[in-house]
Amino acid sequence: MKTKKRNLAKMEAIELKNVKVNDSFWNPWGKLVKESIIPYQWDALNDRIPGADPSRTITNFEIAAGRKEGKHYGMVFQDSDLYKWMETVAFSLQWDRDEEWEKIFDEVVDLIEDAQEKDGYLNTYFSVNHPDKKWTNLKDDHELYCAGHLIEAAVAYYDATGKKRIIEVVSHLVDHIASVLGKQAGQKAGYPGHPEIELALMKLYKITEDRKYVDLCQFFIEERGKRNPEHYYDIELEKRGKSNKLDTREYDYFQAHLPVRDQKTVEGHSVRATYLYSGMVDLANELKDEELLEVCRVLWENTVNKRMYVTGGIGSSAHEERFTVDYDLPNDRAYTETCAAIALIMWAHRMVQIEADHKYTDVLERALYNGALSGISLDGKGYFYVNPLEVWPHTANCRHDMRTVKPTRQKWFGCACCPPNIARLLASLGQYIYSANDSEVYVHLYIGGETSFKVDEQTVGLTQKSNYPWEGSTKLTIDLESPATFTVSPRLPGWCRNAQILINGVEKDIPVEKGYAKIKQEWKNGDTIELLFDMPVEMIRSHPEVRANAGKVALQRGPIFYCLEEVDNGANLQDIRLNTNQSFEVKHDNSLLNGVTVIKGKAVATDMNAIEDTLYTTSTYPEVEREIKAIPYYAWSNRGENEMTVWIREK
Repeated sequence: MKTKKRNLAKMEAIELKNVKVNDSFWNPWGKLVKESIIPYQWDALNDRIPGADPSRTITNFEIAAGRKEGKHYGMVFQDSDLYKWMETVAFSLQWDRDEEWEKIFDEVVDLIEDAQEKDGYLNTYFSVNHPDKKWTNLKDDHELYCAGHLIEAAVAYYDATGKKRIIEVVSHLVDHIASVLGKQAGQKAGYPGHPEIELALMKLYKITEDRKYVDLCQFFIEERGKRNPEHYYDIELEKRGKSNKLDTREYDYFQAHLPVRDQKTVEGHSVRATYLYSGMVDLANELKDEELLEVCRVLWENTVNKRMYVTGGIGSSAHEERFTVDYDLPNDRAYTETCAAIALIMWAHRMVQIEADHKYTDVLERALYNGALSGISLDGKGYFYVNPLEVWPHTANCRHDMRTVKPTRQKWFGCACCPPNIARLLASLGQYIYSANDSEVYVHLYIGGETSFKVDEQTVGLTQKSNYPWEGSTKLTIDLESPATFTVSPRLPGWCRNAQILINGVEKDIPVEKGYAKIKQEWKNGDTIELLFDMPVEMIRSHPEVRANAGKVALQRGPIFYCLEEVDNGANLQDIRLNTNQSFEVKHDNSLLNGVTVIKGKAVATDMNAIEDTLYTTSTYPEVEREIKAIPYYAWSNRGENEMTVWIREK
């Protein structure tokens, strides 16, 4: 099996196995993945976490494999929890081979093989509970979604170990899928209600070079939303004896309201949407399809400029976990599923390989450090499914319309898509840092460690040292045997107003293209590049049509967005008015929240000692001065249940 180069891309991501992360911020997370998250989630999948919602995922496979008796338990997509955990293990094996987890993984492959049916079909829910209903409800039943996650796990494990058995399992499964779904006589012209398999098929193609995987991906993407003359989901409903047809709002939940090439705005379920767009980028890249790529650009601009939270969270509505309309970004009811932030990272990473524009990696970084990382506790044993930007526990705990908002992270979920998803993101972090082509290496993220790439058949090493995100200085050191000419292109973050670049200690004026500095010269062993980014506290304001943030500001320093917590600032955070004409105190506190940089500043609040016990009044409330203390948003809710807000009233 060989790696096939992309066709439209200006670069390719340097593979995870060729990147070693050694970073003061991210090392603890990597350690957590190996020592806590993987074993904790393995216990959860085996129902060994006291007080957590049961998973029964492994039990479901044992029943499907004939090892146990019983009925399938849980969601129709319960299998995917295991597959994402497997991908996490596979990613971790790429940067730290571990015999114990490799052995467990192989045992899981044994179990999956036993559960797979002779024709290649693999889904424990239908094999156990409803064998007569396979492929009858692609809209809702997640068979293709689960298959996609297994394919991703298989590819990651093959990359880590070279073992082909899991590839053979998924190849058998995909052959079965291709025999059932398609446009030939006797086939169903259907596509997944939950996109995911599209991007997975492109990964499988990359390691096998078998064109049939591209063809199947293209079929799923091109068929979506068409009416031939009827919509496929209505055909399914009719065959199941349902007379009703979907309305437009129901079609767009599945991104099936229009053929994908006609879509101009991001609609529906936010995770489904961004997984779909990731697959569309991969397909457009492979087919040199500029029209399809332009669709992805249009959808990207609508997402990040009209429908994205300041934290990189997307999907504002708890109802159907969906996008709504432009600028509808409420804070206390923000849904912003952890999986959606992760999917946005995946989409951004694919876009930048083609476009080489920092607007994609700026969003990737924003979602990584804020909207995604908030989804897991600092000890790796608690998870947010929903990531609001404002929480009043006493309200969220009693209002029915805020039942999705949890003031503290949960041990596990009945619908547990987010915990293994954040785990696989952390385990695969290295693949997002660098990209390269024959003459250029791109530095997307400032994360300490090492990588290597080829220039004219010579292996070049690159070492990065940084105290990012707390400090704005990074040093890159070149390691090579003989001088070579190539370009190093580090990203200049969009949040930075003043950046300096030093080559071997001397400041240089470097040309910049779309936010990437282009440092082309003959490099010698030991040459260095120093990047100095000013990192003041910035006050961020929303577009005026984001009504929830009118008269408010958010605090940002570097890539980190900040919040206020009750434990530091007292109750009723919405009463605080921040003086925005001030210099803030910035201090790193190693004893707080595993070590964070905090922001302190001056504000005013109502003098509660002067308030009468009356609900409304014509009087003006007196104010008192007070100090505020802001912490990184990702670290909130690690000190018990308390209020939190990202957006602060401006005085």
